[in-house]
Amino acid sequence: MIVLGIETSCDETGVALYNTAPWEEGKPAFLGILGQGLHSQIDMHRDYGGVVPELASRDHIRRILPLLDQSMDQSGLKMSDIDAVAFTQGPGLAGALLVGSAFAKALAQSLDLPSIGVHHLEGHLLSPLLGDSAPQFPFIALLVSGGHTQLMKVSGIGQYELLGETLDDAAGEAFDKTAKLLGLDYPGGAAISKLAEKGRPGIFDLPKPMLHSGDLDFSFSGLKTAVLNQAKKYAEKNHVVIDPVNAETVQFHADLARSFVDAIVAVLVSKSEKALKQTGCKHLVLAGGVGANLQLRSSLNAMTLKNGFAVHYPPFELCTDNGVMIAFAGALRLLAKNNGSTTSGAFDIKPRWDLASNNLM
Repeated sequence: MIVLGIETSCDETGVALYNTAPWEEGKPAFLGILGQGLHSQIDMHRDYGGVVPELASRDHIRRILPLLDQSMDQSGLKMSDIDAVAFTQGPGLAGALLVGSAFAKALAQSLDLPSIGVHHLEGHLLSPLLGDSAPQFPFIALLVSGGHTQLMKVSGIGQYELLGETLDDAAGEAFDKTAKLLGLDYPGGAAISKLAEKGRPGIFDLPKPMLHSGDLDFSFSGLKTAVLNQAKKYAEKNHVVIDPVNAETVQFHADLARSFVDAIVAVLVSKSEKALKQTGCKHLVLAGGVGANLQLRSSLNAMTLKNGFAVHYPPFELCTDNGVMIAFAGALRLLAKNNGSTTSGAFDIKPRWDLASNNLM
């Protein structure tokens, strides 16, 4: 079965073709990727310091058909070879979701194919199954992206239990907002992680919110505020603006970035360890855009090695939003004989959508 996947939830346009044959035959799942195209809107949104929804929607319209052509050319397939169309139904920006939904529905109807709406986070949490070492069910998924920080217990395809989530800013949001405070370019996550590599550990005693809360929830707004306070104190003491102007200020920012990243990583790793021990699961999955963060990966590797657990990551190129994860998740839903959110002709997008509510019965 060959599934076309379309991702347009935010600021990446992704299109991909996935063949379920390797998965069904027990071979490495990544062998099923037949072709893909991806366009990031980072350069377009950088001047605004964040995603502009209207611009994002219009750019999806411009990019989606050329990316489909690119994916088809890579695969060597014809449109008649496609068996189903999967698309991101939510959550995400309403206008952006509408572009993908309208395109997927129109294409599916023109080819007389089923279309299936996929939960964006389901695409992320299943993407490590495409890696070299796939996790075994059940496993714990740590979803860390720009808009979401969640711990899920994954018992199987379409069997998700929310264990904990952020009460305010997600980790990715905290990265972006803190980077902006330090004068770094959008998107801030990669920039602040790179800056942190030059910082000295332990220079600032930043809070680690909810580290000892006793539950599996997160909160990062207080950490962001603590960084702002440190930056203001430095600026007032040295009579400089927050933007780096000399070597001393550059080192200050690097040290502050290091303490910030260390604080977030400490919380994420501690909560993940707690989730594994509470549930008895032996496998941990890290998914979402922040899943590419090297400091977080290093700390999770150390934690799981110490406890005899196993940690799994998606391929680096599949950490950001992409069409492959949507095609793959849609294909697994179809193989499970339950289409989950198989859709009618209506453009029934879900900008807000609880993943657990999409469980298979």
